[in-house]
Amino acid sequence: MAKNKTRTIYSCQNCGAQRSKWEGRCSDCGAWNSLVEEIQSPEGSRGWLNNTLGHNSSTASPFKTLSLDQSPETLQIHRLSTGISELNRVLGGGLVHGSLVLLGGSPGIGKSTLLLQACLGLAQNALDPKTTSTAVLYVSAEESMDQTSSRAHRLNIRSSLIRIASESNLHTIIAQAKSIRPKVLVVDSIQTVYLPELQAAPGSVSQVRECCGHLMTMAKTEGIAVILVGHVTKDGNIAGPKVLEHMVDCVLSFEGDSSYSYRLLRSLKNRFGPALELGIFQMSSLGLEEVLNPSELFLEERGDSLIGSAIFPSVEGSRPLLCEVQALTVPTPLAMPRRTALGIDVGRLNLLIAVIERHLNVPLYQADLFTNVVGGLKIMEPSVDLAIAAAILSSEARKPLDAKTCYFGELGLTGEVRGVSFPDLRVKEGLKLGFKNFVVPLSNKKHLSVSELKSANLIFVSDIRSLAKL
Repeated sequence: MAKNKTRTIYSCQNCGAQRSKWEGRCSDCGAWNSLVEEIQSPEGSRGWLNNTLGHNSSTASPFKTLSLDQSPETLQIHRLSTGISELNRVLGGGLVHGSLVLLGGSPGIGKSTLLLQACLGLAQNALDPKTTSTAVLYVSAEESMDQTSSRAHRLNIRSSLIRIASESNLHTIIAQAKSIRPKVLVVDSIQTVYLPELQAAPGSVSQVRECCGHLMTMAKTEGIAVILVGHVTKDGNIAGPKVLEHMVDCVLSFEGDSSYSYRLLRSLKNRFGPALELGIFQMSSLGLEEVLNPSELFLEERGDSLIGSAIFPSVEGSRPLLCEVQALTVPTPLAMPRRTALGIDVGRLNLLIAVIERHLNVPLYQADLFTNVVGGLKIMEPSVDLAIAAAILSSEARKPLDAKTCYFGELGLTGEVRGVSFPDLRVKEGLKLGFKNFVVPLSNKKHLSVSELKSANLIFVSDIRSLAKL
């Protein structure tokens, strides 16, 4: 009988596709120079299902089932408070027992700082003296214990309920976790841990996939909440195969600009709460501080010159947030004028320029155009169209916009202003900060309660010509 032999395969580090020979460009995801040589182990000797569960179909016991006619009280999800209200908001109310969370972010953004601060809150809320004496196990595969301990002491984090370790062998990490049975296990990072039976290098597709599978099985069977730290690529995506994001319960993205002290925590996926929720932090010498009123913070340095400056009430998840959108038009002698957008999709900006030129006959083709969202925010929702258009028209006409007016609405190619979601939340957030006038799509009139918003001056517009008349 022929023996199983190891064979060489080429795995795409971006999407996880496997090929029998090297290709310069992955035919699945289109990434260049992403295929890396790996040695595949014989069938049956690898795989997190075989290694972790340790049984086959002939000896497996019947799986458990749950009836959906039970009362909601018996199906309630138990959560652990992290002690950080912004992090609890993004997680949907707290960390769920037995969940698997993936936190991604660029180097130096503050991922380890955030998790160490969360460990202190978890230690204060997760301890059950009848079952365990350790609330959190923090395992760093990138730093020594002295380095992790030094950072924790610098952040004034001292607790006997938190244990730190430095280990990269996943079998050792899981054995230690099953031995001391913490409520929460933090692994920093998933790209640096490895399984010794796999001959691929740490961080490769097979290592990341298998390590995540082992940790997922442990989280579900042992009831230990696991938080994984993930690296990101130069495009801002979490490194490793896309199957990694499908396996975990929650995917968090920690974003920020090195030029600003603000940090944004977004939930890209959440099985236990709303997705696209936003938490805002500010980096200081004492670590990350919560920003409880971000609208006021982003508008406190607004200047007196209001030419090309419009206020847009954004909604991130369930949180309304006021931000300042700026536009600047400058005459240019170039045949191809420049279009620069910071915090806004440049393709969206080009679409708005075409709509303004066609329906208002504004000669923007003779000017360079620069747009910016103050504070390093990134806005992806189309409801910012009306604010951008107002800022562009103000800059081109050299006329200031009203300081107490907010703009939101989506512009179509035919010049119409389309309705947006959550108009009442946007108006209420503006009223809270002293804004009185609101330029609103006409189609949102039926969604706004006049009795609740009687102090607001609602100006309804149906097309971009109505906006220009203002």
